[in-house]
Amino acid sequence: MRVVTPRRAGTAVLLCWLVSIIVGLTPMFGWNNLQFILNNRTLISEELVVTCQFETVISMDYMVYFNFFGWVLPPLLLMLAIYVEIFYMIHKQLTKKVSHADPRRYFGKELKLAKSLALVLFLFAVSWLPLHILNCITLFFPGCKTSISLIYIAIILTHGNSAVNPIVYAFRIKKFRSAFRKIWKQYMLCHDPIGRLPQRGNPNDIGGTEGHQRCKT
Repeated sequence: MRVVTPRRAGTAVLLCWLVSIIVGLTPMFGWNNLQFILNNRTLISEELVVTCQFETVISMDYMVYFNFFGWVLPPLLLMLAIYVEIFYMIHKQLTKKVSHADPRRYFGKELKLAKSLALVLFLFAVSWLPLHILNCITLFFPGCKTSISLIYIAIILTHGNSAVNPIVYAFRIKKFRSAFRKIWKQYMLCHDPIGRLPQRGNPNDIGGTEGHQRCKT
């Protein structure tokens, strides 16, 4: 079993950013509808201005085959399989009869953490799958007209996923909740998170009002 070190965590974050950059910038390197727009002059106005709509400039082949089938669906299914295995192993350990120890003492925290991360995965699927399904309908059934209201709702869901994740982490995981509280107190309420830092200009004062720092105006 490998231990998560700051170096390995930083490497994982860096790889995630590199993959995101590659996937996001791929249309700028040629996988787009530029040639189709040039061939179809009806999409260009007399002033040679292209209507900047997502489906006009972004290829649905890229969105479905490369983005969805390549970088969204396989990791989602893999994570689903991993969590099923995790819950199975924890359930197996919890139901195991141990005479000298209570298994819940060792696996209770792991079960709670697994449920929290599974909730994050579930919210990701609920938020992103509708838009990708609509993209698949647009690509495979071009004659089927998708309601613009459904597209807007799907887009709002994808943006809402980024907003709801910190809330889930804060309510479900104690360490995240403590970190958010420290950040809020330090940067929003101007409280000293340590409580022992002296005020600037007064070396004899070790915190003034028990760890509170004055906000600079």
